[in-house]
Amino acid sequence: MKEQVDLRYTETTVECFYKNNRVASHPRSFVRGKHTTEAAHMPRAHREFAAWTPQRMIAWAAQNGPATAQVVENILARRAYPEQGFRSCMGIISLAKRYTQQRLEAACQRALAIQGLSYRSIKSILEHKLDQRPLPSQMDCIPVAHDNIRGAEYYTNERNPHAHPTHH
Repeated sequence: MKEQVDLRYTETTVECFYKNNRVASHPRSFVRGKHTTEAAHMPRAHREFAAWTPQRMIAWAAQNGPATAQVVENILARRAYPEQGFRSCMGIISLAKRYTQQRLEAACQRALAIQGLSYRSIKSILEHKLDQRPLPSQMDCIPVAHDNIRGAEYYTNERNPHAHPTHH
């Protein structure tokens, strides 16, 4: 439920008013780009993560596998405040309950390979069973035979009279 509040600030204090009643008062911070949130004023879901650290979140993901830990580490590293990525990371880790740890780890390997490092991407990989297919890097090694594929020898002067002569 969103409500509108009024703010009043002085040189040293920031006050929040709801319907003319002061509901919060904080020392004013002049540190640019830094949150100064009081844990008691955070939404309940955010307070649940307050005791977590990025290292604890990564260690928890590592229990699933190294690729899962790497995805979580990358998500947290992309955020100015790692805590902002906790909910996404918790969602990813919880996918193991629905799809198994092995499938989640395979999905995270694919996510790393394609740079699809988000909850939505990993969930989509699992829903479409892409975790059970070869990774893109593995597919590059599969030889393809087709009449329209010429190969490296086509581009040498001996096989192709239209190739440009090399100058020494």
